[in-house]
Amino acid sequence: MSPQDMRRFNAALIAEFRANGGRLGGAFEGRQMLLLTTTGRHSGVPRTSPLAYSGDGSRYVVTASNRGSDRHPEWYRNLLADPAAIVEAGDRTFVVRATEVVEPAERERLWAAHKALVPSFGDYETATARTIPVLVLEPLAG
Repeated sequence: MSPQDMRRFNAALIAEFRANGGRLGGAFEGRQMLLLTTTGRHSGVPRTSPLAYSGDGSRYVVTASNRGSDRHPEWYRNLLADPAAIVEAGDRTFVVRATEVVEPAERERLWAAHKALVPSFGDYETATARTIPVLVLEPLAG
């Protein structure tokens, strides 16, 4: 899928998510999905990405799989520059702070739980030589 096609695909998912209180149909029906809005590290412009997530207590876990690409996704690079972001999950919107999980055992625990929910993430892992980053999104009080 070309970058332009992917942008159109994501824009349609975002519109469907927002129009249906955080629910998606088709191939994504029943999946745990959220919208992550980061600040563009060069532009300063808000950028929204639909992502599958798994839970860990009150934290949301996302992975920078980029569908198995050898490049990290832009939202991940944006979070490295500014870990504050906005999450839309279901009909809730809240601010989070992102932290990459670097401790090996914790990363593996969260990665395994994520793959259990969406097994195709295992295919992404084998499609790339890079280690796929695992991040936790911690809701901030307020």
